[in-house]
Amino acid sequence: MGKLHVKAAVIGAGLAGLVAARELCREGHQVVVFERANDVGGTWLYDPRIESDPLGLDPGRNIVHASMHRSLRVNLPRQLMGFSDYQFLKKGCGDPRSFPGHEEVLRFLRGFMEDSGLIELIRFGHEVVRVERAVEGRRDQWAVEWRTCGGEEVAGVEVFEAVVVCNGKYTQPKIAEFPGRSTWQGEQLHSHNYRVPEPYKDKIVLIIGRGVSASEIAQDILPFAREVHQASRETNLEVVKLRKVPGVFQHPMIAWADEDGRLVFQDESSMYAYVIIHCTGYRYHFPFLKTEGLVNVDDNRVGPLYKHVFPPSLAPWLSFIGIPYLTFPAQLSELQSRWVAKVLSGELVLPSDEEMMSSVQEHYQHIEELGWPKRFTHRLEQGKFEYEKWLVDQLGLPSMEQRSEKMVLILSELFKFRQFADEHWRDNLDVEKLMQENQAKSLN
Repeated sequence: MGKLHVKAAVIGAGLAGLVAARELCREGHQVVVFERANDVGGTWLYDPRIESDPLGLDPGRNIVHASMHRSLRVNLPRQLMGFSDYQFLKKGCGDPRSFPGHEEVLRFLRGFMEDSGLIELIRFGHEVVRVERAVEGRRDQWAVEWRTCGGEEVAGVEVFEAVVVCNGKYTQPKIAEFPGRSTWQGEQLHSHNYRVPEPYKDKIVLIIGRGVSASEIAQDILPFAREVHQASRETNLEVVKLRKVPGVFQHPMIAWADEDGRLVFQDESSMYAYVIIHCTGYRYHFPFLKTEGLVNVDDNRVGPLYKHVFPPSLAPWLSFIGIPYLTFPAQLSELQSRWVAKVLSGELVLPSDEEMMSSVQEHYQHIEELGWPKRFTHRLEQGKFEYEKWLVDQLGLPSMEQRSEKMVLILSELFKFRQFADEHWRDNLDVEKLMQENQAKSLN
């Protein structure tokens, strides 16, 4: 029996959507990519606009997909951000730094689209508003309904055998809740709607969060603001030390906000601020997906998903790329996409629905045993290499496994360097030298 060639819809033309489209095409599938913007890039497509609701709570707001601030630079070196056969090289007249700005990532993705011949597959300005099974009881018949950019009315609907969801995970903000938050008189926004530091000149700003975005926005605002403060629930001293920004006042989490504008912290200290910026992450959000409850988002757990990709009762005709976080996004998306493409062609076979559900339950049990909350279901900080190795084994790609091992060594050295470096660590780290040293170690 020969390979199956199916008609597949890919939702989104960011990094995950582009590599998914390429891998599906390589397996001979017929692909259509739906992209609401007029360019590729997804979250890497900078947009100076902000939403009408800066906290992102109003479901009727005009949604802006981008979540980047103007000065954002990557946290992984470009040497770890490319695909296995399409590296993120220092070429052209762009930004040659190992840790370039977001514009360089967008150039890389545009180049990948052009060199992979994907542009003809992408329907720009097409926002998907509904994905639903077209025939009751059939897994392989999906109605995809869309409207054109800026349009209110549905513009068209088409039936596909498979749908691959790649709409990203940095659009629907998650905010910090504390008593008095909704009545606090100052300005509040989520980092999703932070773009430039100039509006915060001479203001006292409190940033909530201890992640990378919190630290980088604090650094961005510091030269302009009167004072910058940072509050967090984080108790891991290593994380606090790594993410501490010189000149930024540190606090535990807000306990409550008074009506007069005073913010009281859990150690009973207090302050007054003009602005609170919630750097508190995002929620997985699939407003277009109608599965009659077969796929849900519960406390940021998308499930059930076998290996973070396939809902057992709808597999393989519905799949998700790029759900896990704290990973190498390009490599992860490439491996997941190859797996999906080969499962759809029949070259690889999934376990039974029951076996896939059993695997999902085992993963949930593992999360509980680690003491992690449900919202950490797709966190691969500790297990990224085991998961990628599993995908590599499924695909029979030993060369990809060797690349993963090199990434482990480089990432380990990168983390050590950051622990003792200042805010200029990106420019002070010689990534090429680090890679050569690790190459020499692997030969000895």
